[in-house]
Amino acid sequence: MAEGPLKLCVMGGTLVDSTGVRRGDVCITGDVIVEVGADLEPPAGSTVLDASGCLVTPGLVDLHTHLRQPGAEEAETVETGSRAAALGGYTAVVAMPNTDPPVDNGAVVAEVLELSKNALVEVGVAGAITVGRAGERLSLMRELAALGVKLFTDDGNGVQDGGLMRRACEYAAGLGVTLAQHCEDERIAGYGVMNEGVWSSKLGLRGTPAAAEDTMVARDISLARLTGAKVHFMHLSCASSVELVRLAKAEGLSVTAEVTPHHMVLTDDLVRDYDPVFKVNPPLRGVDDVAAIRRGLRDGTIDAIATDHAPHSPESKQLPFDDAPPGMIGLQTALAVSYDTLLSNENHPSFSQLQEFFALFTSRPARIAGLSAQGGPLSKGSIANICVFDPDERWTVESDSQASRSRNTPFAGRSLKGRVRHCILRGEPTVVDAVALR
Repeated sequence: MAEGPLKLCVMGGTLVDSTGVRRGDVCITGDVIVEVGADLEPPAGSTVLDASGCLVTPGLVDLHTHLRQPGAEEAETVETGSRAAALGGYTAVVAMPNTDPPVDNGAVVAEVLELSKNALVEVGVAGAITVGRAGERLSLMRELAALGVKLFTDDGNGVQDGGLMRRACEYAAGLGVTLAQHCEDERIAGYGVMNEGVWSSKLGLRGTPAAAEDTMVARDISLARLTGAKVHFMHLSCASSVELVRLAKAEGLSVTAEVTPHHMVLTDDLVRDYDPVFKVNPPLRGVDDVAAIRRGLRDGTIDAIATDHAPHSPESKQLPFDDAPPGMIGLQTALAVSYDTLLSNENHPSFSQLQEFFALFTSRPARIAGLSAQGGPLSKGSIANICVFDPDERWTVESDSQASRSRNTPFAGRSLKGRVRHCILRGEPTVVDAVALR
């Protein structure tokens, strides 16, 4: 046992990280794990968090969070978004650059980092690929990379100009950073507001075909092959895109991909009542696409589950379907929805299933984001970023109880199995017994 008083002990849980699955306790001094083992004796005066019946994992990492600040504080702030993230088990998020002004220069990076000083999670800042996210000129990528930006994206838009994207890939390869692409060919997408298919025809709504996504996926896989750049595909939604990524990985290209909980669960028939809460970009797809996403998660084609947490004010989400902005919140529900979907039907998930599942939320997204203090493992000397998840607790999602400033969850009223009990950021509890401490 390490010398000196221990600040915190997490007792009685099952540890799940990149090293395996085993029964164990975790003791922490300051921000560092100082002891890991079975049946440890917590020293007198230490705070004990009960993890009985729970899975103890590294803190979750979200590759795709819209914190909306600066510029859209009516929908979300760093403070409220980070509280929602902590309640969902996250200890790190990557903030998207489609703010106002966009994160395309060092001054805005500095502003977001300043706003994040007291956040309940570590906030990594993604930079824009192009100035103003307008798709016309490359941003000052070297300047942003020097400030620690490791992920660049025009999220909300795909880079439409293939020549410009090639140059971005060449710069990224030289800088050692990753380009994260929102794959949507705007000319193919047209003005679609939902998935193009049977339901768009029935409802009389303009549809966006899967080809709008997979065309850009195919293009950027070719650019990754040409330039050697690391390319990450965001929120994939259709079977054809998953298959393209599968083939690219088999070829050995430096590509990674994420999917969202809502694309692995929800289908386009939910739009039948014209409820804008189900409007999202990329749109909810069909049952075959959902099945393909789940296969991609299980066979390793997909590297991470990301929320694409996209808060919007209640007023904007009450507009007619055509006019309402696309997006759903998801930080508080992502882990439970995913666990309930992928593992809860297993009476006793195998050790390998648990390990692979939590890697989608921890070590793999941390590696893609370049967040070295995140993702585990839970070992002596590691920074104490920890999530404690009760896989058996049953709870019902209530939109009014979300910590986010916005209420646009598509899972309102849904009963979920599995809930975050505690969350620890750098050795400090942020959530205890499912309640945020600040």
